[in-house]
Amino acid sequence: MMTQDEIFMRRALALAKEAAREGEVPVGAVVVRNGGVVSCGRNRRETEKNALCHAELEAIGSACRKLGGWRLWECQLYVTLEPCPMCAGAVINARIPRVVFGAYDKKAGSCGSVVNLFGLPYNHRPQVLGGVLESECAALLTEFFEQLRNK
Repeated sequence: MMTQDEIFMRRALALAKEAAREGEVPVGAVVVRNGGVVSCGRNRRETEKNALCHAELEAIGSACRKLGGWRLWECQLYVTLEPCPMCAGAVINARIPRVVFGAYDKKAGSCGSVVNLFGLPYNHRPQVLGGVLESECAALLTEFFEQLRNK
């Protein structure tokens, strides 16, 4: 039986696979509130030609619009890859209390791999759980970059 974290991470993985089919780095994100999906996002940097089009930012922005405010204090964020500094900053600013991610990012991960922005003395410090469905999330990224190198 899957945990709630695994159920929502599977939803994020489906979004990451959509991103990969479009030639984007396969990262998907889901914002959840009271056990239900509020919004989803996936990487669109290449499609939109915009450095800000990360999965997390797309999901957070959509959740803010849908819920009518910038404070997402009742929400959780599920994302297939450890957030980068920009996305971790967005989590802090949106007051999201809990982040669950799949694969660790040893190059840009800002929830413990390179730096832990959530551990710094900001006015909001989210809880973080890494490694949920880690092998599946990491395998999707590895496969994507192997295919890219072989082209």
